[in-house]
Amino acid sequence: MASDQSNGDVLRNGEFQTCELTPLGSNYTFVASLQLGDQTGQAIYKPRDGEVPLWDFPRGTLYKREYGAYLLSEVLGWDFIPRTIVREGPYGIGSVQQYVDHDPRMNYYTLSDGDAEDLRMICCFDLVANNTDRKANHVLVDEQGKLWGIDQGLTFHSDTKIRTVIWDFGGEPIPEKYLSSLTTLLGQFINPGGQFKELLELLLPEEVIALQKRIQWVLSERAFPGIPGRRRRH
Repeated sequence: MASDQSNGDVLRNGEFQTCELTPLGSNYTFVASLQLGDQTGQAIYKPRDGEVPLWDFPRGTLYKREYGAYLLSEVLGWDFIPRTIVREGPYGIGSVQQYVDHDPRMNYYTLSDGDAEDLRMICCFDLVANNTDRKANHVLVDEQGKLWGIDQGLTFHSDTKIRTVIWDFGGEPIPEKYLSSLTTLLGQFINPGGQFKELLELLLPEEVIALQKRIQWVLSERAFPGIPGRRRRH
């Protein structure tokens, strides 16, 4: 099996061998095959020029938000978004995300109670990132049973508009380990560096302020919001 570093090298520097358009989603999304020397890999490529204009998101920014979501997950240490970069491809600049081998028949609705802890992490992330598009098939299960979250392009809007299929934990306390990570992150706004600085530079000034306020809100509430009757797991 290729090392994590090798996978990253292929993603960043590999040459596009094939690029097949998928029928899913309103934006142009391609499954690409990459090759770097004798190493190969698959990726999901979403070019900026394939984004359908939206009335509520700045045009041509969704690929940056895909990358920004990955950066946020890395800064928090929440390993559930596949490695994502921004680079040039056959149809111009866009996000390129490592492909996750998975069973397409499995999604949020087929998960078991054993996946609840990982779902709590994803749910907490979506509150902070202001994910407006967490659908059932945006939660994947790989061949080792690990949960992954994909399609984070509609994130970081300055207006709170969270839309998610995950309402399992309404009213439950957010686990302390996630609150601790958010507390640490909140302190980094004073003097951001590294990946967090890179994330903030991707966002509009009002989106940076809103991100900070959402973190403060989550830390103040310390519990998952919810809709009565929507809980599915205990």
